[in-house]
Amino acid sequence: MTETYTTGLLHRAQKTGRGTTSLSGCVFKDLNRAVASLGIVSIVACLLSVGCSNSESKAGNVRAAMNQAVPVSTTQVRQQDMPVYLVGLGSVTPLNAVSIKSRVDGQLVQVAFKEGQHVKKGQLLAVIDPRPFEVQLSQAQAALFRDQALLRDARLNYQRFKGLLQESGAMSQQQVDTQASLVNQYEGTVRNDQAQIENAKLQLTYCHITSPIEGRIGLRLVDPGNIVHASDANPMLVVTQLQPITVIFTLPEDQLPKVAKRMRNGVLPVEAYSRDNQTKLDTGKLLTIDNEIDQTTGTGRLKAQFNNSDGELWPNQFVNVRLLLETMKNSLVIPAAAVQRGPQGMYVYVVKPDKTVDVRPVTVAISQNNLTSVASGLSPNDTVVTDGQDKLHAGSTVETRPAGPPNGQAPGTGSSGQRQGAGSPAS
Repeated sequence: MTETYTTGLLHRAQKTGRGTTSLSGCVFKDLNRAVASLGIVSIVACLLSVGCSNSESKAGNVRAAMNQAVPVSTTQVRQQDMPVYLVGLGSVTPLNAVSIKSRVDGQLVQVAFKEGQHVKKGQLLAVIDPRPFEVQLSQAQAALFRDQALLRDARLNYQRFKGLLQESGAMSQQQVDTQASLVNQYEGTVRNDQAQIENAKLQLTYCHITSPIEGRIGLRLVDPGNIVHASDANPMLVVTQLQPITVIFTLPEDQLPKVAKRMRNGVLPVEAYSRDNQTKLDTGKLLTIDNEIDQTTGTGRLKAQFNNSDGELWPNQFVNVRLLLETMKNSLVIPAAAVQRGPQGMYVYVVKPDKTVDVRPVTVAISQNNLTSVASGLSPNDTVVTDGQDKLHAGSTVETRPAGPPNGQAPGTGSSGQRQGAGSPAS
């Protein structure tokens, strides 16, 4: 290339008539430029060759990475019954809670219970000084004895006056009628005395306070020796029925028609869980639905009853309630983590026998307690990916490791049991 370029310079010098000296200077200057140009071209060629080799190396690394197995967690699709729960928030409410107050005025002389004691219906709880009422009873009995004697005398006189009037006319009709009225007056007085006696006996009964229900006693609010009155605002103690006990909880108004429909077909089971949704406290049954909806919250109130045999439920306790609405038989169940959502809808990664994955569109029927029931798109014993989907695409090679069973999920952490809309599957 240099020789060709030099020959061209000589021909140009001959045509222009330049001297040898000027020709030599021109040649050497152009030669320097040519050499410099050749150096730049060589450098660019080297850089291009290095860049191409780096690109080919990176492409090879990418292809190698794509061919590597991606570690994922998998589980098999299971065919099992899928319970449908409705989840609500509730508060424990006793069937009966009685505030015990005195019905008479007097001094509290005896407390026959211990705080926290379980008492039976009719069991003695406290005694108020009965002596003033015993005196009243004695006075009423004495008045009755006196008035009964007066009544007997009035009846005898009435019989005498009536006989004299009929036999000899020695007694006037007016006197006989007056005596008859006197008899009636004494009869009324005697009946009043009998009522006074009954009232005194009733006051004596009120002096002995008994439990009106079976339940548990709370803290004592009045100590022995204090004067209690029937008009006192605060009770002496509170007896609360704990077995059985009820829970009042709320559900959205849109779910109430389905609950009412299921109630007509049978009893609906209800489960009560602790505040953190980790501990199952008791299992009961749904009693009734309230007759109106709260407009401020758009919810309806429901009442469930629990036996509470272990004493896990306490009045005013906050609980999470799960109402078993129905059970879907022989559903295809997978963990909810296996379902992915894309622009075209819901899909899962299915592991094929050759350890590659396939993108399978699915239709979700319901999601409940970290489990998902699939209506279409899967078959029993298909293997789906539950973890590591972010590194996968159709045809990826995977290295599987088993995940936990789909039915080993913590209760109470899922959705409210509403059926999901069937999204279009991802491509």
